[in-house]
Amino acid sequence: MKIISWNIDSLNAALTSDSNRALLTREILYNLKNEEPDIIAIQETKLPMGGPSKKHKEILDENFKGYDYAWLTSKEPARKGYAGTMFLYKKSITPDITYPVIGAPTTMDFEGRIITMEMENFYLINVYTPNAGSDLKRLSDRQIWDEKFADYLCKLNEKKPVIATGDFNVAHREIDLAHPDTNHFSAGFTDEERQGFSNLLARGFIDTFRLIHGDVLGTYTWWAQRVKTSKINNSGWRIDYFIVSNSLKDKIIKSEMIDSGQRQDHAPILLEIKE
Repeated sequence: MKIISWNIDSLNAALTSDSNRALLTREILYNLKNEEPDIIAIQETKLPMGGPSKKHKEILDENFKGYDYAWLTSKEPARKGYAGTMFLYKKSITPDITYPVIGAPTTMDFEGRIITMEMENFYLINVYTPNAGSDLKRLSDRQIWDEKFADYLCKLNEKKPVIATGDFNVAHREIDLAHPDTNHFSAGFTDEERQGFSNLLARGFIDTFRLIHGDVLGTYTWWAQRVKTSKINNSGWRIDYFIVSNSLKDKIIKSEMIDSGQRQDHAPILLEIKE
């Protein structure tokens, strides 16, 4: 089975806008189908509260023939048109899809951050982890999220193996970003967030990229949009992951990034796993 995951930073814009950035995003999105994935997990869709519009659906149906989709958007009391997740999956797949509430603080459970697909032999979770925010204003809430999300995955793992993918908003180790020395107090690389990810792995999960590639340097999934030279200089962070239950370790075939060309922000990631 082949699964792709991507924080698209607005599926809404990618499908409907003609800005240069939207055109780049749309090209990447449509090219993902050439990989012939069984499933695409998308984060940060920024769709309206009511979900895909008629125009969105027409575009998806035209460009992803043979695929169904499931979505979750941000709703009150959270901000509208914020966060959001989506699965695109082949119509030959017939999963049981749920939208879990994990008991996260503030409005996090209303921001459209988790969709779960139950397959015959495993669970697949699409997650968009909350950012700790500017001045780390949301860090304490983020720590609670990390605990609640880990509890949720472990509960699923008691029933069948788990694959969790998405934007985890943390560079786990110093080798997961280009400039660790200057970022220890930056959102996504605080000791607290890194420890939260370590705690999750310690409860029975594996970072598939490190499993396959070891301690390789310089491979990232995100480059800051606001820094024009971030991608040219490869000043990136690896904050997007496929993690799996330990029991799936021997079934991982491939875990890697997909080239996103000159477009900064997130790059898609890919997992191939034996069924």
